[in-house]
Amino acid sequence: MIHDKCGVFGIYGTRNASNLTYLGLYGLQHRGQESAGIVSAENGTFHHKVGMGLVHDVFESEKDLAGLKGYSAIGHNRYSTTGLSSSENVQPLIINYHRGHMALAHNGNLTNYIKIRKYLEKSGSIFRTTSDTEAVLHLLARSRKKRIEQALAEALGKMEGAYSMVLLTPRQLVAARDPAGVRPLALGKRRSAWVVASETCAFDMIGAHYVRDVKPGEIIVINGNGIRSYDIMKKRKHAFCIFEFIYFSRPDSMIYGMNVDKVRRRLGRQLAREHPVDADIVISVPDSSNTAALGYSEESGIPFDIGFIRNHYVGRTFIQPEQEIRNLDVRKKFNIVRGVVKKKRVVVVDDSLVRGTTSKKLVAILREAGAKEVHFRLSCPPIISPCFYGIDMPTKKELLASRKSVSAIRMYLGADSIGYLSLEGMLTLPALPQDEFCAACFTGKYPIKTFNKVK
Repeated sequence: MIHDKCGVFGIYGTRNASNLTYLGLYGLQHRGQESAGIVSAENGTFHHKVGMGLVHDVFESEKDLAGLKGYSAIGHNRYSTTGLSSSENVQPLIINYHRGHMALAHNGNLTNYIKIRKYLEKSGSIFRTTSDTEAVLHLLARSRKKRIEQALAEALGKMEGAYSMVLLTPRQLVAARDPAGVRPLALGKRRSAWVVASETCAFDMIGAHYVRDVKPGEIIVINGNGIRSYDIMKKRKHAFCIFEFIYFSRPDSMIYGMNVDKVRRRLGRQLAREHPVDADIVISVPDSSNTAALGYSEESGIPFDIGFIRNHYVGRTFIQPEQEIRNLDVRKKFNIVRGVVKKKRVVVVDDSLVRGTTSKKLVAILREAGAKEVHFRLSCPPIISPCFYGIDMPTKKELLASRKSVSAIRMYLGADSIGYLSLEGMLTLPALPQDEFCAACFTGKYPIKTFNKVK
């Protein structure tokens, strides 16, 4: 299946900055489960703790946070997209250069990273990680611009791809979002403190309120003088990631200024209009498809019920990089409520279908539990191309829909019927123009140069 991206968080102007960052990372845990880290700033000094694992694995006791003193901090949850899954790539990354300390946390993928890295290495730079994030730090360190926003705009002007970043200096917090706006980034306020995060659900964790999104191409600088916004990066056409609505973001978040839950319900309703079926119950593949399934039920009039129970002590089946571990997780992740599905015609609503491995097993489980019919419904179109903008997706040849027709996928799953939401139906449901979204995984048309062959 598809891998999560990363989550970033930053806060400035409160005495318990690291504690609030810790809670914010809990709210963003779904965006990355490989590693976590926090860097705080106190009187010109950095304190940091990073490690492999979940937030509660890295920060096991109060002592871990007690040492992270200061009135500002940034944090990161990671899933590797560029760079190995190893301790050397855990973020935030820290450098000490001629202007002092700097830390950076990044969500996204810089598509020309290899080209930039080779250029930097030839001119003397030494890299200690395999992460594309480090290239930004090298470019920042080389800049002769006096102001941080100018140096960052110069560095990012050399990069292609998708990114939302939080950067910490001893006296400033900086946030930046790519000019196409592919990756989300929100600005919030908690009393006198300013907060930035990948999703607004992190604000809810700390009692902050959503102010607005960081605009595509915007750089925000927060320090003792307040908050300043700079629109100094080269503009380009927006390409918001539609998958944030379909799957990645939590339903209680605001993304691109819209409530995720409401958009997913609209997806489910449209799916019911496009692919109706006579059935007895609608069930979801928990948890990300719950609201789409509710929308399908509301529009079709078919009762919604709980057919699958998800074991929440198991990470998402596709969060682990190795296929062997992923397969083991599928077997222990879901259990069937037999009394709900026995002798019933069942509509199963899922958010997406990538390799099809999990879906095939779920259909088999339903058959074994006595379901009379199994009708599979997907709240997005067939995924035919990989993503290069921060989602670690299988190669094109591994994507089931890139090599099988819809009817062949139905036969592979063992379902009585299958229905995908249309591209037009999907793109018209968020309250933004269709051409504001990136739908490359459904169309193969990439809005930003990838510097990669689609294999």
